Amino acid sequence: MPTYTKAERIIMRTHPEFNEKWVQGLISNDPSILGLGDLVFRHSERVQPRAGRLDLLLQDPDTKRRYEVELQLGATDEAHIIRTIEYWDIERKRYPQYDHCAVIIAEDITSRFLNVVSLFNGAIPLIAIQMQALKVGDHVTLAFSTVVDELSRGLVDEDEDAEAAPTDRAYWEVKASKMTVAVADQILALVKTINPTLELKYNKFYIGISEDGRVNNFISVKPRKNFTLLQVNIPHSEAIQNMIDASGLETQEYDARWSLFRIRLAKDDTKKHSELITELAKKAYTYRNG
Repeated sequence: MPTYTKAERIIMRTHPEFNEKWVQGLISNDPSILGLGDLVFRHSERVQPRAGRLDLLLQDPDTKRRYEVELQLGATDEAHIIRTIEYWDIERKRYPQYDHCAVIIAEDITSRFLNVVSLFNGAIPLIAIQMQALKVGDHVTLAFSTVVDELSRGLVDEDEDAEAAPTDRAYWEVKASKMTVAVADQILALVKTINPTLELKYNKFYIGISEDGRVNNFISVKPRKNFTLLQVNIPHSEAIQNMIDASGLETQEYDARWSLFRIRLAKDDTKKHSELITELAKKAYTYRNG
């Protein structure tokens, strides 16, 4: 059996060696220690116009999403919150081609901070991480725990207003055409190989998916008069984009706000590209449902 050794917590705010620069260096060398995925380091002490310096800028190499990270030794305070949001806002305005997320890291995430964050979480993509420096024998390590995660945005028909206005197949066959609505049936047949309980759910804005009576829009369609728009809810990556491009299917610009690939399907495209669509659906189903 391994030998148990009690860890001793180190308060970095008052420690002469384990300071903010030390933490910055550890994260810069290995951003994965934050638990936010396989991120890459881009900048530290990034100058913000008339607003100081951003502690760390990290990026997801697949989705290109950027994380504006602010460090705080000790407890979170009002200035820390404001500074984090301000830097996030500056970066997203300077580089609107990327999706952005604000990240606050502090030794102590206070209950007051949690109450403040709850007021705007969902409007601002924000993650709060509590860090602890621990000494075990002759070794020192940092432990990071996410205490506030980014609030996921739901799709349109997960909103109460959309749920209050259900439609049916006849509505869509008039709004679009019988030919393009039939593509939804073909899509359903493919996703039923993932879960046979999946069914179409007709809503005012698009045709979604339900699972055992519950909304599960990992994939959805918007029939038009002459084509059908397939929406796949999955994070962007170059690998997936290249896979779609290689098929010859036409895509709209990726919707980073809702994490959607939008693919234009003509009458026979679902049959011709059934393997690709099924693979994308499986990835989306896993992403939405874990």
